[in-house]
Amino acid sequence: MILATPKPASPADQMPLWQPSATRDKIVVISDLHLGIDDAFAEDVANRTHLVDFLRRLQQTSDVGELVINGDFLDDWYLPLTCAAYNDPRQFYAKVIANNQVVIDELNRLVASGIKFVYVPGNHDMLLESGVLAEAVPGTVEARDAAGLGLHRTGDRGEVVIEHGHRYDVFSAPDSVTNSALAHQEATMLPPGYFYARIAASWILQGRPPIKKDYPEIASAPEKSDIDQYGAYVYYRVLSAEMNRITPFERFEDHVFDLDFAGLHGSFSLQDFYPVAQPDGRISAPTLFVDIQRTWSQRQEINKVQVSTSFIEAAAGALDIGYFAKQAIAQYLHNPAEQVEVVVFGHTHIPDYRKLPDGSVYLNEGTWIDHNVSYPAADRTFALITTGEHSSAAVYEYRADGSISDITASITKDPPA
Repeated sequence: MILATPKPASPADQMPLWQPSATRDKIVVISDLHLGIDDAFAEDVANRTHLVDFLRRLQQTSDVGELVINGDFLDDWYLPLTCAAYNDPRQFYAKVIANNQVVIDELNRLVASGIKFVYVPGNHDMLLESGVLAEAVPGTVEARDAAGLGLHRTGDRGEVVIEHGHRYDVFSAPDSVTNSALAHQEATMLPPGYFYARIAASWILQGRPPIKKDYPEIASAPEKSDIDQYGAYVYYRVLSAEMNRITPFERFEDHVFDLDFAGLHGSFSLQDFYPVAQPDGRISAPTLFVDIQRTWSQRQEINKVQVSTSFIEAAAGALDIGYFAKQAIAQYLHNPAEQVEVVVFGHTHIPDYRKLPDGSVYLNEGTWIDHNVSYPAADRTFALITTGEHSSAAVYEYRADGSISDITASITKDPPA
């Protein structure tokens, strides 16, 4: 592929991203834009201008048939703890859309140019109701297959599958089960990751203070043969490590989560969802996500996971990009019920590329947030898929000067065993 020349003589937004072919056989996938309700703390402010330029140039790239935004487009998780509680997600997302109207306007122009626009839900926008985005961008195709989840099958032969990937993440997959008693028959969905994200947003806005925390510790691990309690312990270890790394000024017992939606009403603290040794000896959080390891199988069934994974593996792998590659391969590329050649996940913010011996590919398209500490080597990354008799896929970076660079070779890893 011929890359666009940096700083072209004519206006950049009138130049295609590459020299187009004669056929509309390209699928572009971006994700994890994290457009926020307030630029004072949103994760994508500086890169929003680059995103608008990218969308304008995409409209001029005549061989692009689809743009897929693969989750975490609009963000209702990354909110400092000081944000006022709200009880109407539809109204909340309307304000996020209004705060990012320049992007929405460009998406409308993109649809008018003949490019199909597909939205797949992510964890940070799992509460975005069907139709809200389509009101802002008529013609949007919303690829949903379960509450808070989506799956897009595309390509000339249906050989490409695109989903955000949070379906397989204990901390981020929709949880309509564990807090159901607390929700009093209301629909509930928020997983533990929602609370983690809000703590992280506060910590970052506070300047990342290195505050020594004194959280309760579980001194010894249960026997691995005790699958239930060992699973609870693994979950504790992962959450504990993150909570001791992300250290805002708020205290363990402070009721800083003011919630009035998704079946949760009232004020909650970190203490309410932090796993500890209970009086009866079992490991569990006291109020929220009680015995969360016991609901994982049911959550997977509700969330339409084809090949189930143990709670222990899913909890231990939540921060490991190799775990998500393994899931993509198990769910699709090695699943005899599927005929898939390319699988695209988002969620991790880390671009990834794994090619199997049979030629099938798993890749992750990365993120467009302003400061990606998970992968600082490249900004504004996207997946480019060419569909046809023999489909191909690659990962590119959209550079600040308007050029694009194929970074596939630099991110290629061996498939997980």
